[in-house]
Amino acid sequence: MNAPYRLSVLDQSPIAAGSTATQALRNTLDLARLCDDLGYHRYWMAEHHATPALAGAAPEALIGPVSQVTRRMRIGSGGIMLPHYSPFKVAETFKMLAALAPGRIDLGLGRAPGSDQRTALAMRQDRSRGFGAEDFPAALNELLAYLDDRAEAGAGLPADHVFASLRATLPSGGGAVPVWLLGSSPDSAVLAGRLGLPYCVADFINPQGAELAHIYRAHFEPSHSLAAPSVIAAVWTIAANDRAEAERLAAPSIMMFAHLVRGRLIAVPQVDEALAWLADHPEAAALRQRRLVLGNASEVHAELDRVAALYGADELMLVNILPDHAARRRSYELVAAEYRLAAEVLDA
Repeated sequence: MNAPYRLSVLDQSPIAAGSTATQALRNTLDLARLCDDLGYHRYWMAEHHATPALAGAAPEALIGPVSQVTRRMRIGSGGIMLPHYSPFKVAETFKMLAALAPGRIDLGLGRAPGSDQRTALAMRQDRSRGFGAEDFPAALNELLAYLDDRAEAGAGLPADHVFASLRATLPSGGGAVPVWLLGSSPDSAVLAGRLGLPYCVADFINPQGAELAHIYRAHFEPSHSLAAPSVIAAVWTIAANDRAEAERLAAPSIMMFAHLVRGRLIAVPQVDEALAWLADHPEAAALRQRRLVLGNASEVHAELDRVAALYGADELMLVNILPDHAARRRSYELVAAEYRLAAEVLDA
């Protein structure tokens, strides 16, 4: 292997300014096919709501089509925002997806709304109360009980639970659906550890997330599905022919973040527009305190090695938002070639 960790992809289905969600979703299918051929290990899709920049409002609706245009990658959610949904509905959906692509479906779960608070309220069926932090562990435990495929007595919900018999009605034939907990805060790290779940840290949101990986390991208790801690770090990564070009391609995301902290949501601007805007607003670059891994393929490799070591990560999940789909494809191609991912798949 070229690295002691796997490489995967997180796709947020970016909508370039002047384009449409239709094109963004077509780009997701195209990028998934490419990454499958290139040798990436898994391909997850994010959940974001009420934004002109990202088309991935419903990863559960995208996982099926992506699973059918790929052959070998694991396909999943990065993640499903559980506060919006009933645990049984999520279990039913993902068991159905597993039946469609047996042995290849992951369920990544988050506690955040994936939106502003007004949108989160609009998504609730019951608007008389909020979904508090105290509600998430119970909802997660119910979902895990539905997805517990063990046959022995005591697996799943207690026999006298009103929903206990529903587990037997879930779509069959797709095998187990691994559940990952996503997070960027200590609470998620502790919960993932105590439940013995694999944990994905959003480094691109919290670049101090290495401490979360340490917290997760400190609280880890082996479960029936996971004997030892397992960590993915999701890292903002852009590879190009040289560092100057990679920095140029990063300008749209910096402009977007500067608008976000001012309470404005915009589509992904074109590179030239973003560069001009940043030239007029030099203070904006300082607003983005999140990690950016940028450069040519070898520079990216060296920086990803450093990030993986910080986290003790078993896997890195690469994410970026670029308005130019060809440049986005090229970024993943350059990294895959640098790591010889396709050759490793052939050798496996």
